[in-house]
Amino acid sequence: METITLNLPAAVALTDEQFYQLSIANEEWRLEQTPEGELIIMPPTGGESGIRNSDLNLGLGLWNRQTRLGKVFDSSTIFQLPNGAKRSPDAAWVLLERWEALSAEDKRKFPPLCPDFVIELRSQSDSLETLRAKMRYYQTNGCRLGWLIDPQTPLVEIYRLSEDVAEVINFSFDQPPTLSGEDVLPGFLLDITPILNP
Repeated sequence: METITLNLPAAVALTDEQFYQLSIANEEWRLEQTPEGELIIMPPTGGESGIRNSDLNLGLGLWNRQTRLGKVFDSSTIFQLPNGAKRSPDAAWVLLERWEALSAEDKRKFPPLCPDFVIELRSQSDSLETLRAKMRYYQTNGCRLGWLIDPQTPLVEIYRLSEDVAEVINFSFDQPPTLSGEDVLPGFLLDITPILNP
């Protein structure tokens, strides 16, 4: 099944609470919303994508467990971005001080902030251009570092808050890159070899 985008007229625009309740009532689907109010309905993750997402979160989680610098989130977490979009990256990380500044209610529901770091992993049903637009949403809303990993092309695009254009790394399957968390995730390195071969 492919991703579906519904255009919601202003007369039926969803409030944050209505979007939250709609998401909870339809938990078998992954819902997102653009700043323009379009509702995005995504199918559940397939087996290979699930393995890849799990590997991403495992690596990020192990690094964070050692450093205790922030909080790691999986692909089921929806963030309310400052521009009104409600997005769910495949993996995300938020600096501990920013997380602790949220109220208990904000932590329980969809956190009203943009992650400091995100990963989007292209699956068979994803359009590369749609994922690039999603990465730009994160970047313009304050995400300090983001990786778009496309095992199909294969390529990695690195989005930095201070740069208008993403760095593109084309690679071959026999020589995949190791990605650095730079100064956002100090000491974090991700070998993407396991992600290419689920």
